[in-house]
Amino acid sequence: MHKVDVEEIAIDLLLEAMYRRYGYDFRNYARASLQRRIHNFQETHKIGSVADLIPRVLGDETLFLALAGQFSIMVTEMFRDPDFFLAVRQKVLPTLKTFAAPRIWHAGCATGEEVYSMAVLLLEESLYGRATIFATDFNDEALVAAKDGIYALDDIRQYTRNYQLAGGKLSFSDYYHADYGRAVINGMLKKNITFANHNLVSDNVFSEVQVIFCRNVLIYFNQELQNRALRLFRDSLVGGGFLCLGNNESLLFSAVEKDFVVVDERQKIYKKKRV
Repeated sequence: MHKVDVEEIAIDLLLEAMYRRYGYDFRNYARASLQRRIHNFQETHKIGSVADLIPRVLGDETLFLALAGQFSIMVTEMFRDPDFFLAVRQKVLPTLKTFAAPRIWHAGCATGEEVYSMAVLLLEESLYGRATIFATDFNDEALVAAKDGIYALDDIRQYTRNYQLAGGKLSFSDYYHADYGRAVINGMLKKNITFANHNLVSDNVFSEVQVIFCRNVLIYFNQELQNRALRLFRDSLVGGGFLCLGNNESLLFSAVEKDFVVVDERQKIYKKKRV
C-alpha cells in the first residue's frame, strides 16, 4: 500500500474549490511556492490545517480574496535590475520610436513600480506623449496601490540609485514629491497608463501591443501554465514586438521558442519574428 500525502490531497482540493467557486485557477502554480504561502496564511489566520481551510474559503469570499492575494507576487521596486532597464533604453526604445502609437503591456504589474519606471524611460526618450501603457494584475488590491503610485520614502534612496544605473538623464526627484513621509509619483507619469484586472491563468489576449513586460512572474508557474502565458504573449505581440522576461526566466525549451529571436540573452529580451 503506497504512502498517501494527505496535505497534498488537501491542497489539490483547496485549489479545485477556489477554481470552481470563484473562477481563479491556481492549480498549475509552482507547488512549493503555493504550499509555503498557504502555510503562512494558515499561521496568520490561525487555521489548523489545509483541510480546515477549504470550507472557510468556500463560504467566505473575503477570506478567499485574502488567500488569493497571498498568491500574487509583490517583490518589486523602481528600476529593479538597472542593467535590464538600461538594455531596454538602448535596445528596445530605438525600435519603439518607429511606431506611430506604441502600446506597452506590463503583465503582472503588482504595485506599479516597474510600470512607472518604464514611463520615466519613455518620457526621457520623448516617447511618452504618443505611447499607451497597459498595466494588469489579477490582484485588485495591488492595482489600487499601483494607481495611487504612493511609495515609502525610505525606498527612494534605492530607487534613485537604480535610476542612475539605468542611464537616468535627469534627477529622480523630478518624478515624485514627498508628502508626509511618502513619495507620490507625479501625475505626468500616470496620464497614459491604463490599469486593469487581467489573469494570465484564465483570460485571453489582452490587446495588440509592441512590447510586453512580464518579469519574475513565470517562475511561479509550472511548465504548462508558463507555456499558456507565453502563447498569450506571442499572440498579443505584433511582428517585431519585444517580450521582456525576468532574469531567471527564458524562452529556451518553451512552446514559443521558435517564434522569437534573442535580443539580449542576459537580460531576457526577445523579439517576435515577423511572419
